Amino acid sequence: MSAFRKLSETMLASPQIDLVDVAAAKAAGVTLIINNRPDGEDLSAPQGDEIAAAAAAAGLAYVAIPIGHAGFSEPQVDALNAALDANPGVALGYCRSGTRSTLLWALAQAKRGMAPDTIAAAAAQAGYDISPVRPMVDMLAAR
Repeated sequence: MSAFRKLSETMLASPQIDLVDVAAAKAAGVTLIINNRPDGEDLSAPQGDEIAAAAAAAGLAYVAIPIGHAGFSEPQVDALNAALDANPGVALGYCRSGTRSTLLWALAQAKRGMAPDTIAAAAAQAGYDISPVRPMVDMLAAR
C-alpha cells in the first residue's frame, strides 16, 4: 500500500498507487484521485485507465494531469486548480514518487496566493522538497 502524505487538509501526495490503494484512499476520505504520471512511463505500474476504472467503481472522481520530462506548465497548474475547485473533499495526487504531484500542488497553491514559505514548509513536513520549482512558486505567488 502506498504511503499517503498530507500536504494540506484537502491534498495528499503519494508514490505510484496500485488498484488496491484506491479503496485505501476512499477509506482515508479521498474523493478525487489525480494522476500526474504519463501513461507508459512504467509499463509494470497500473496505467491511467485502470486507476480511473477503479476510482469510478469506488465512487471517486479521477483526473489525469500528466507531467513528463518537459516539466511543468501553467495549463497544468490551472488544471490542478480547476480539479481542486470542483472537488468538495480531499484529493490524492500520485506519480512515481509523489514529487511531481507535490511540486504541481506547490505551484497551484502559489497561484492561489499562498505564501511560498508556507508551501515549502507543508511540502517538507510531508517529506518533499520544492526547491526545483521554488523560483516559479515565488513568481506565481508575487502575481
